[in-house]
Amino acid sequence: MKKLFTLVALLACFLGAKAEWVKVYTVDYSTFNSFPFYVMGYAPTMDGTAMVDAPTTQKLWRGNENDFPGEESCTGKVTVNGTEFWVQETGTNQWRQYFAADGIPTKLDGKYKVIAQVKATQAVSVPVQMRWSWGEDPAAATVSIPQSSEFETVEWEYSNINGTSCSLIAQPGSTEATIEWASITVYEWVKDGGRVPEWLEDIENGNAETPWTPEQAATLYNDMENNYKICAWSKEKGHNMDAEGKAWNPFPATIIEDPDDPTNHVFVCYGQTADTSGDASAWDNQFWIQSKHAWKSGLTMKIKFRYKASADVSSTDTQIHKQTPSDYLIWHAIGNIHFTEEWQTFDNTMAMGDDMAGGWSIAFNLNSKVKDAVTFYFDDLSWQYLKLDEGYFLAGINQTTTDSYDDLDNAIPFEEGEASDGTPCLVATIGTSGDASTYVDQLMISTTRGDDQAFKGATLLPESKVTNDPENWLQYTPSANKKLDVPGLGVWKVYLDTEFTSMAFEMLEGTPYEEGEPVEVYTYADELVLHAVERDDLSDMVNGQAQQREEEGGTGEAWDSQFWIAADRDLKTDEVTVLKFQYKGSIAAHTTTQVHKVGDDGKPCTYLNWQAIGDVDFTEEWQDFETEFKVPSGDDGMRSIVFNMAEIKAACDYSIKNVQWYLKDASLDEGMTRENLISGASNFYFKESAETAPYTGIENVTVKNVKTSNAIYNIAGQRVNKDYKGLVIKDGKKFVK
Repeated sequence: MKKLFTLVALLACFLGAKAEWVKVYTVDYSTFNSFPFYVMGYAPTMDGTAMVDAPTTQKLWRGNENDFPGEESCTGKVTVNGTEFWVQETGTNQWRQYFAADGIPTKLDGKYKVIAQVKATQAVSVPVQMRWSWGEDPAAATVSIPQSSEFETVEWEYSNINGTSCSLIAQPGSTEATIEWASITVYEWVKDGGRVPEWLEDIENGNAETPWTPEQAATLYNDMENNYKICAWSKEKGHNMDAEGKAWNPFPATIIEDPDDPTNHVFVCYGQTADTSGDASAWDNQFWIQSKHAWKSGLTMKIKFRYKASADVSSTDTQIHKQTPSDYLIWHAIGNIHFTEEWQTFDNTMAMGDDMAGGWSIAFNLNSKVKDAVTFYFDDLSWQYLKLDEGYFLAGINQTTTDSYDDLDNAIPFEEGEASDGTPCLVATIGTSGDASTYVDQLMISTTRGDDQAFKGATLLPESKVTNDPENWLQYTPSANKKLDVPGLGVWKVYLDTEFTSMAFEMLEGTPYEEGEPVEVYTYADELVLHAVERDDLSDMVNGQAQQREEEGGTGEAWDSQFWIAADRDLKTDEVTVLKFQYKGSIAAHTTTQVHKVGDDGKPCTYLNWQAIGDVDFTEEWQDFETEFKVPSGDDGMRSIVFNMAEIKAACDYSIKNVQWYLKDASLDEGMTRENLISGASNFYFKESAETAPYTGIENVTVKNVKTSNAIYNIAGQRVNKDYKGLVIKDGKKFVK
């Protein structure tokens, strides 16, 4: 181990921080005259006073959704509040979900309160997710909307937000209620006090007033030693072809005289006709605003620029790219930009999400919608970032008194010291000897200080559970917003070896928490059987694919039949568990899995997140399943893993046995754990059909008083008539006709 650097000077302390709710977003639907948000296959309407979400026998598509069934499945088009949709007749009240609000400025690990003016024709509970990216776990809440003829005030909260610029996604499902939203206001829990932020400019020549030098103009887009010195890059179809004549490369954007002002200069991209086949035409012509360095997760930036085009362009997508322009990192950046023939100004503050870390530039895909030859102009490029302290910093809290890190400006810097064996390393101690009021039992370690979001975005995560052992060095990796539970309340000393990216922990004073004694892994050996009955036609999807059905009017859903494995307690973020079982079906069957929490009824059967342990495919032979499941931040407080066993339509008997679910502890021998998460038959819940409520406590399930079907299927799963001869399936059983 060796020292890497000397830390920067310490910050002055800011004490006595207070906090309050601050309004950060509001939308009033009585003022909207066009539909504002992406609608996920379902479009509420505006009636001049509210956004109206009513039952419908039509499904509306914008034509660019991933699961769009195709024009041949639709009966025509309709314009809703100025937005054009394809119409698909469903014959039933479809499963509804839509954006209730979009572009909410959120912060990593933030706490938010939502106040809505809303009413419904019947009382209904609506899951509403707050999420910022489809690749991340959402924060979830279930909102109770009262039956009322007048708008009522409904309030709910979110915490542990995973990113910035969030959306609220309402999922009323297939309720018969009509729901009307008059307004939505979002408040952030914000502390008062702390350092005054200092913003630094990261763009040189953003006003385009200095011509490129010959060396700059000749800079290649993939010249890693120099490309970051160019603040604006352009790509024009057919221009600057590569040596093989197959592709056109980015180049320093052309600087010209402003067409509207001869005293001003601007960057220009002479967009050519986008005629590449498929989705790739969206990036036939591109423009980049390039930074001088990579961004960390959690970094807050002020983005500003002016823009116009030679024709109206309704939407251009923006992405984050790596150091080399055209080296894609993530699909989302500053949203979709609408160009007009008049100069407009983009001016907003954004924070880098975990999936943006390592990005260098904002890329504009100029042909997302319009494929015609259009000239695009940019000027006054600017982004500023918060001046932060770089190094290693330690913060902590006492979880028995708070769950909030309200004073990260005063995080303790690591300093040069020694490990327990005398080897040089970095060390920091939190808590004061003899003062129990300063004791902590949870830590955060970050490489940045000076802004709460930046601190949380640049935290470090050890490879396994923290132990009170200065000789037990744990490898660590960067991971946003990681909070480390330590095994005791007291004064803690942390050792960092930055050369070998490892850390160790030592409790100097306080009360250690008793660690569970190693026990044998518990196995629930009995065979659990779920008799899933035939499901009705799906209302829209089968295994994630849109269906062209002979019969319309289906009401079935993939979750009509379900099976739960429920833990004995709520699980916490980053707990690592092992799940094992054996499984088979009476026929081949595909299932998906989700994460649930405990509902108001005390049962662990309330939806939390759509992804859990992946898809599980049952066969007629016993198979072994084993996975290591680490609780994501969006699943904090989860209780169960649920199998959606109506992904297939046919009835099926699903069998599961020899179930194990326990905490992983790499320090223990095989077959041992510190905690079993299941203990008996009460850990398993069953639901055979849409008409059955989840129930538990039965070791060998037998369905009574549930519907059966005369439907017959061949072994390929296709429905056949009663005269069909050969091997067939009826109610999940095979027989020969």
